[in-house]
Amino acid sequence: MNTRRDDATKPMMMWFLGMLLFSMVAESNAQLSENYYASTCPNVELIVKQAVSTKFQQTLTTAPATLRIFFHDCFVEGCDASVLIASDNGDAEKDASDNKSLAGDGFDTVIKAKTAVESQCPGVVSCADILALAARDVVVLVGGPEFKVELGRRDGLVSQASRVTGKLPEPGLDVRGLVQMFASNGLSLTDMVALSGAHTIGSSHCNRFANRLYNFSTFMPVDPTLDPAYAQQLMKTCPRGGADPDVVVDIDPSKDIFDNLYYQNLVARKGLFTSDQALFNDLSSQSTVVRFANNAEEFYGAFSSAMRNLGRVGVKVGSEGEIRRDCSAFN
Repeated sequence: MNTRRDDATKPMMMWFLGMLLFSMVAESNAQLSENYYASTCPNVELIVKQAVSTKFQQTLTTAPATLRIFFHDCFVEGCDASVLIASDNGDAEKDASDNKSLAGDGFDTVIKAKTAVESQCPGVVSCADILALAARDVVVLVGGPEFKVELGRRDGLVSQASRVTGKLPEPGLDVRGLVQMFASNGLSLTDMVALSGAHTIGSSHCNRFANRLYNFSTFMPVDPTLDPAYAQQLMKTCPRGGADPDVVVDIDPSKDIFDNLYYQNLVARKGLFTSDQALFNDLSSQSTVVRFANNAEEFYGAFSSAMRNLGRVGVKVGSEGEIRRDCSAFN
C-alpha cells in the first residue's frame, strides 16, 4: 500500500518541482533586460564586440573556447562567471577535472573584453554579462546567428572545484541522462539538441572518445553505432596505445564555420562522442536532429532561443553577488 501511494504522488511531485523551477527561471528572467546598461554603459555591446573580434583575429580557437566556457559556467552555480575565478590553491571551479580542458583563449577573451569595458565604464558591467555577450559574438564571427543577449547578471561569490562534479554533460551520456541534466537547469529537449550543435566548432582530445574505438564492450571493441570508415579514420589519429596529449580531433570537419553539418554527421553515424550520436539514435530526439540537419535556419533559430534560455540559468540579480573589478578574482 505504501508503495502505491508513493507511486501515485510522483507525477504530482514532478509537476510541483517543474512549476517551482519554472517560476524561479521566470523570476530571474524578469530581472534581466536587453537594455540593462542603456544609461550606465550604453556602448557596452560595441566595446565587447570589438575586443572579442580583435582576439578572434589573433586565434581562431577563441570561438569554441569562449562558447564552451559560457556553457560550463552556466551549468555550475548558474551564469555568474564563477568559472573565471583563479585560485592559488587550485580549488576553484576552473580547476575541477571536467574544466581542465577549457582553453586559455576563452578566459583571455573575457579578460580582454572586461579590461576594455572597465576603461570606459568602471565598476558597472559584470563579468557574467561580458561572458554572455562574448559567447554570442564568437558565434556570429564564425558565421552563426545574431541574437539579442539579456543583461543584468551579477558575478557570483562562490567558485569551488568540488561543486562541479556531476553538473556537466559527459561524452558518454545517453539521451535520458542529457535530458535530465538539461531539465535540471530549466532547459528543454529541443534546447539540449540545439545547444549540442555548438560542437560544430569544437574539438576533442582522443581520451574523450577512445573507448568507442577500442573497448566499447567485451564482444564489440568498436561502437557499432559508429560509421566504420569514420572509426578507421579516428584510429589513425588516435592509436590504441594512446595519442600525443596535444593531438585534438575536430568534432565537425567544418570546424571553423558555425553550420548544421554537425547534425548531418549524426545522421551519417559520424558523431564523435557517444552523447552526440545518441541524439540521432534515440527516437525522442531523432526527429529534431533530422530537422536541424535538413534546415540550417531552423537550427539557428532554435540555437538562438536556447542560448537565451541558457543565459537565464541560476543568474544572480539585484543585490546578489557583486560586480567584479577583475574577472579572475573576487573583490
